[in-house]
Parts: sequence; structure tokens; C-alpha cells
Amino acid sequence: MSSTYIHGYDARESERLQDQAGTLADLLHADTSYPAGSTVLEAGCGIGAQTITLARLSPQARFTAIDISADSLAQAQRRIEAHGITNVEFRQADIFALPFDAAAFDHVFVCFVLEHLPQPLQALALLRRVLKPGGTITVIEGDHGSTSFHPDSADAHAAIRCQVQLQQQAGGNALIGRQLYPLLMQSRFDRVCVSPRMVYVDASRPDRVDGFTRKTFAAMVEAVREPAIAAGLIEPDRFDAGVRALHRTTQSDGVFCYTFFKAVGVRPSSD
Repeated sequence: MSSTYIHGYDARESERLQDQAGTLADLLHADTSYPAGSTVLEAGCGIGAQTITLARLSPQARFTAIDISADSLAQAQRRIEAHGITNVEFRQADIFALPFDAAAFDHVFVCFVLEHLPQPLQALALLRRVLKPGGTITVIEGDHGSTSFHPDSADAHAAIRCQVQLQQQAGGNALIGRQLYPLLMQSRFDRVCVSPRMVYVDASRPDRVDGFTRKTFAAMVEAVREPAIAAGLIEPDRFDAGVRALHRTTQSDGVFCYTFFKAVGVRPSSD
């Protein structure tokens, strides 16, 4: 796969992904379900952070979850087994070289994957090929440009921009959420519907303060400190001030907002 996962594959990133998935399960997946007996391809499943939720919500559907990383798949397999889930099969595979026949699946699910790919349109075209006519594709992506918070901080915005720039340099797009509608339309999906899912966090939501602001978003930004400084994108003192400002929003008077975008499209029956 022609992509670079900028966040890395270490234990800290694995923990961040699990925190994110647990915190956002209801927000992102309350309306995600697949009929009994249907076949679903989860493309780019990583460590299975989303897979557990998908499989639990549709226990009678059959999931094939693929990822290019053998290590990530091994973690995903262990997590699925630990939760007693039996309707998922993991396979190592590349989105750009899918080992499946045309029209092999009733549905396709993609979450936090397109943002890492330099050719998202090509990926969507290949996923469309393995989707049955009349089947659905669901795509979920974030958009770092949607971030807002109180107290506001120019340093925090600068630190976030470092993550956006590094991902761009690696061939990805941390602002791709806002582009899901045109991407799916260009990929010839029908009935494309995009819904924004805002994560709103204040002190009355301590689970989101800890699970999203602190352990998901701030942790993601903190993780790019060294490469951002090495690339000359920011001075160390300013980056550190920006991270402190993000953590400042977790205090009793702080507010943090971020928007994810969930798109659903249908492969035309006339294909």
C-alpha cells in the first residue's frame, strides 16, 4: 500500500486508538448495523479498535477485516478472541491489491484510513469493485481543521498544524473529512449522504475529557513533537506551549470540539 501511517505502531499508539474507539463508539456507530447473513469488508482495520464495535452491533453479519500490518492484525485477533467475538475473519491484505473477486461483499466499511492514503480516489474505486451492486460503503474520517476550543490558543493551533503538515508530507490528508462527499461522488457512488459528528467536551463529560481530549487528541499531537521540530515546522518552546494549552482545555472551565464526518454511499444497481 502506498501510504505512511504517521502515528506509528507502538504500544502508546495502540492504547490511543483503543481509547478513541471506546470514547466515540456511540457517536460514530449508533446507526451502523448490517443485516443478518450479510458479508462486510472492513478495509484497514488496524488493531481492531473499530472491529469490536462493528461485530457487536451486527452479530449475525460476517466480517472480513483486512490490514497491511501483520503486527496490527495479530493484536486485533487477540482482542477479538478476548471479547469472545466469532463473526470476524482477519486477513493480511493491501487495499491497492485486494485479493477478492468483484462484487464479493454486501457492504464495505472504512474508518480513519483514507486520511493516510496518497490516492484515496483509487482506493475507493478498488473498494467499489469488490462491493455488490446495491451494496453500501461507509466511510468515517476526521478533519483537524474543525478543531476549536476554549481557552483559545495560537500555540495550540500551531502544534495541530504540525500534525497536519507532517501527514501531508507523508502523502496523507488530515483535513479529508470535509472532502468525503466529493470523493464518493467522483468514485461513482449513489445516494451519498454525509453527516457531521461533533465531539463536544466540557467538564460535565469527564469520560470525554479523559478519553478524547487528553488520551486521543492531545496524545496524537504530542506524539509528533520530535518529527515536527526536526522538520523545522515549529520551535520546541512553542510546540510545548501548544500542548499545554490543549491540556488546559481539560480543566473545569475548558471546552474542546472536534468534528468527524460519516459518509454512506451505494454502488448503483445498474453497474
